[in-house]
Amino acid sequence: EVRDLAQRSAAAASQIKQLIEESVERVQAGTVLAHDAGAAMQDILTSIRSVSGIMNEISVASNEQSSGIEQVNTAVSHLDEVTQQNATLVEHTNESTRSLEEQGEKLMQALAIFKLGRKDEAAVAAAQHATPGKKPGKVKAKRKAA
Repeated sequence: EVRDLAQRSAAAASQIKQLIEESVERVQAGTVLAHDAGAAMQDILTSIRSVSGIMNEISVASNEQSSGIEQVNTAVSHLDEVTQQNATLVEHTNESTRSLEEQGEKLMQALAIFKLGRKDEAAVAAAQHATPGKKPGKVKAKRKAA
């Protein structure tokens, strides 16, 4: 009976030893897995920081682009204002030109009342019949003594 008990104790001790060895192997494998998981988590954190940095750069670039678009819009608005001012100036210039043409024609008619030499009379007549937009040549009036 003692022998049987000793054999069973030896077998149990052998099983316990085997179980301990298996547990040690599993703990070592778990430690390796935990270390690998830690390294993977570190890689994930590094990637997250990188993505965060890229997103910040995109945000800054978007803000700069928005600012650039705003400057372009301001410049286009300014160009529109200047174009409108130029159009108004052109209208005023055209009105002034028409007014000056009318005044020139009236002046030519007023000069026609003076007695002129034959040369000058022909020039005045030609100027009076000149089409609008053409500039008549300079006419010097000679006033005869009465």
